Amino acid sequence: MSASDSVMTPLARRASIGLAGIYGLRRLGLFIILPIFALFAETLPGGESHFLIGIALGAYGLTQAILQIPAGWLSDRYGRKPVIIIGLLLFAAGSFIAASADDIYWIIAGRVIQGAGAINAAVMALTADLTREEHRTKAMAMIGITIGITFSISMVLSPILYKYIGMSGMFELIGVLAFASIAVVVWFIPNPKITRFHSDTEASTGKLKEVLRNADLLRMDFGVFTLHAILMSVFMQVPFILRANGLDAQHQWQVYLPVMLLAFALMVPPIVIAEKKAKLKLVFMLAIGLAALAQLGILFFQHSVWGVAISLLVFFTAFNVLEATQPSIVSKIAPLAAKGTAMGVFSSVQFLGAFFGSAMGGLLMQVYGDNAVLVFAVAMLLLWLAVASSMRAPQALSTKMYHLRVLDADEASALQAGLAQLRGVREVLVVGNEQIACIKVEIGGFDEDAVEYLVKGASNDSK
Repeated sequence: MSASDSVMTPLARRASIGLAGIYGLRRLGLFIILPIFALFAETLPGGESHFLIGIALGAYGLTQAILQIPAGWLSDRYGRKPVIIIGLLLFAAGSFIAASADDIYWIIAGRVIQGAGAINAAVMALTADLTREEHRTKAMAMIGITIGITFSISMVLSPILYKYIGMSGMFELIGVLAFASIAVVVWFIPNPKITRFHSDTEASTGKLKEVLRNADLLRMDFGVFTLHAILMSVFMQVPFILRANGLDAQHQWQVYLPVMLLAFALMVPPIVIAEKKAKLKLVFMLAIGLAALAQLGILFFQHSVWGVAISLLVFFTAFNVLEATQPSIVSKIAPLAAKGTAMGVFSSVQFLGAFFGSAMGGLLMQVYGDNAVLVFAVAMLLLWLAVASSMRAPQALSTKMYHLRVLDADEASALQAGLAQLRGVREVLVVGNEQIACIKVEIGGFDEDAVEYLVKGASNDSK
């Protein structure tokens, strides 16, 4: 690959930055209410029911899970930008409905409509349309980093914003950010020259059965479901624990700020060890165990701000590690032809877990008391630990993608067969009409020059 091929073009960089910004702004709108929503909702008519509070907190996850993959399919047919803009308009509408709500039921309605603005799949597809295969991993990484940073910022900003503009003001701010995102889509992000299906980023109906029958992928789906269920249950319980220890909603940032900064730093060494030292399963299992210990820490040290803060630090460090490693594992174990479908199901199950965790957390608080939420979290994490223990250690593989000219079926088959015979190549997918060659290779152990020679030869050959 030439030096010019390894550097993103200005157009691709602009598209990646813009799409990461949209993803980040939308996630900011979802994350920013988490630390203080339960305390606010308790003051509303209907808020005496913790179950309804839980439904309101997680309602967006239900509609997001249901509509995300279909929205991606609609973007194939009607265009990426129209689907993204409609999704952002729905998100804004839900935000303003929630901002004007005077009881818990209208909050739930607003959150349901927020979730109906399911643009994740369409954003990923537009990213694929606007970036060459060689740069797609970089673009996706930018989106992933943006989500992580947005989450950490949200945890700190939330109590501060609540102090100055209240929950209604925060929902209004979220709506304004959605309109700002529409402006980015219309005026900043380039229009794709060609819109087509991308098997590496989009879900295919023909591959759903294969993905849902894959035991390794199902383990990962259960894992992300559990992780986000526990995350939401934390925010059903911890704000009340901190308030009982003398920190009202406006001052809880004093706990979240140091916790999120340290957790962000502490996650780096385990991820490096997991990826560079081929210890992915070990780090993964340890992180699940630490998350369970953190929930026990909150349970046993809930009457101490320091005890809760340290337990939250352990939890969010583990959460960050798991959030970063799970997509990597899915990418390693999913068949190349079904990668987009596997990631689509994985993402949908994540949102379903968010709904389940907040609803179950609220129900347990209402029926069995506050500590039941923490016991539920520990039980779920231990079950996940048992499920994950039987998974095969992911191989030290990376995925490489190469751009091709359009190949007919025979040419694609010949290139795929040639690539499959090269040293260090574990799996190959050549899709002529998508103009891609996608290969899974051993990290540091494949003949990259030979791969590029074959790919370049296939792209240069005349028909």
